[in-house]
Amino acid sequence: MGISRSALLWCSQNEWMKANIPRYNFVRRASKRFMPGEKVEDAINASNSFSELGIGNVFTYLGENIANLSDAEEVTREYLGLLDKIKQSGNNIEISLKLTHIGFDFSFDKTFDNFSKIADKADKLGNFVWIDMEQSSYADRTIEFYRKINSEFKNTGLCLQAYLYRTKPDLEKLIEIAPNIRLVKGAYMEPPNTAFPRKADVDNNFFELMKYLLKNNASKRNVAATHDTALISRLEAFVNAQGINKESIEF
Repeated sequence: MGISRSALLWCSQNEWMKANIPRYNFVRRASKRFMPGEKVEDAINASNSFSELGIGNVFTYLGENIANLSDAEEVTREYLGLLDKIKQSGNNIEISLKLTHIGFDFSFDKTFDNFSKIADKADKLGNFVWIDMEQSSYADRTIEFYRKINSEFKNTGLCLQAYLYRTKPDLEKLIEIAPNIRLVKGAYMEPPNTAFPRKADVDNNFFELMKYLLKNNASKRNVAATHDTALISRLEAFVNAQGINKESIEF
């Protein structure tokens, strides 16, 4: 992992920086390119132009590893309110959340209850909920959680990380439940015995994992979540060469 990326990840986990740096105007100007604002209305306004082009959006309420379960309930209420605002907007917007943000460090059962409330409301409103994968230490429990929630709510999906060595066998085991998968490269600091240290290897594994999904999970949602235009072109060429239904893959 490069020095700059390591420094950025360290900054993102520093409590003082999270509380104080966003207050500076130059930071707000710099982040405007990537973050539309701090309010739901800012995000919905930013989604308008994408929706006009037929491009879907994914919203997340930033945060993880909360201090207590009452915070988890507050976050849950935030997502429930967000679903109402999304419905009112009429835009194609889904939500994605981290399990640690709704209580995963404290209680599997309470987290399941919180998530079920969100998934149930999303289902009634015709929406979809993604589970973000966090550090590899959460992988087993997160996959177990998805298996359970998927048995009750089919409008749910799981994010997997291409930089982890374990992702291919995880995916092979998940295929039996016909999962909805959003594949990302991965952004947490992981040791070289856990994750591919070279970008080229991560890219190649991403490509191979998406190929596996398209061949074995075509009836479900297979999302290539990357801004890497070279990788996108590579996947498009594979889909065209294999005559795969283009509805089987999303970018």
